Order: sequence, then C-alpha cells, then structure tokens
Amino acid sequence: MAEVLVQFQEPLSASGSTLYTARVCGRPAPDGGWEGWIEFVPDDGSKILRSQRETRQSDRDALHYWATGLTQIYLEGSLARTLAPVHPPRPVVLAEPAYDGPAPDSWAAAPGPAVQAVLDPFSVYLKGEDLLRQELNALSEWHLRNIIHAYALLGAETPEIQLLGRPELAERIILAVRMAMERSAVPPAG
Repeated sequence: MAEVLVQFQEPLSASGSTLYTARVCGRPAPDGGWEGWIEFVPDDGSKILRSQRETRQSDRDALHYWATGLTQIYLEGSLARTLAPVHPPRPVVLAEPAYDGPAPDSWAAAPGPAVQAVLDPFSVYLKGEDLLRQELNALSEWHLRNIIHAYALLGAETPEIQLLGRPELAERIILAVRMAMERSAVPPAG
C-alpha cells in the first residue's frame, strides 16, 4: 500500500501563480524493493500532480533516507518534468531482434528447487478445520508461505500477503482451503 514518507514545507512555484507542496510517496514494488515518486499538491485546490517513478530502493528505510536528502532544486526539476514531460521521438526500427527477450538478470538468484510444503492443508482439513488450525499455528511463517505457494492458495507474492504475520497467514490458508473445499462439495469431517 502506498504511503507518504516525507512532506516538504517550502512551497514550489511553477509558471503562473500556483504554488505546490511536494511530498514523497512510496510503495512496495511489484517485483521487490520499494519505488518512490513525488506528488505535488497545488494551493489552488486543483488536481494533485504526480511524477513518474523517481527512484527504486531496496526497502522502505532506504526509500525514506533517499527522500530526506532531496533538495529544493531536485523538487523543482521534478515538478518541471511532471508539468511538461519530454517525449523523445521514437526511432524507426527496421531490423528484427536476434532474441525473444533480454539476457538473464545476473543479479537474480538462480531458481531454487520446487517449493515443497510441510503439510497438505486439504488432507488435514478433511480431518477437521480445528485440526488444520492447530497444525498451521504450530508452523513457522516460512512454512506457511511455502504452503501458500505450493498449493497456490493466495497471491503469495502480493505485497499484502508479504506483510501478514503467522496468525494471519494461518487464517488465510484455512479460509482459502474451506472455500476450495466448498466449491468442490467435499464435506469436512467432524
């Protein structure tokens, strides 16, 4: 979920008489890390403007640190880019690419072995929801995330799921299994 990390007090001016208050916003990036942008709140009540992504940092703390170092000059430049974005002309491409995609990311970790879950939530659910709850609450957060991933129960990589702790993950697994079982009309025992 996006949040305001820093709001600057000194107003920015652009062409005309409108003054803007700048604030740095950020959110977890869909593929990891945090991305940040700047919103410009006009003093005349007109529409709030936002920049394109200004930075990408490894985590929220790094993004906050970056935001606290921004100068008035940087903010003015970002406002100018936001008000009048530059669209360079696209070159005419006559050649065909040699590959269907980019080279593998040298910084990305090698794919690990297939995720294996420590228990099958569906088979335990058939023995009773209370037993499944008991078994899940005895597992670590890491094991719960493996179960979610191995059985494709939830969007395992979504920022919302990444923020949940062990009790919330266990309850989400139970709910997902219950709903899947109800759809398949297999009644649980006991």
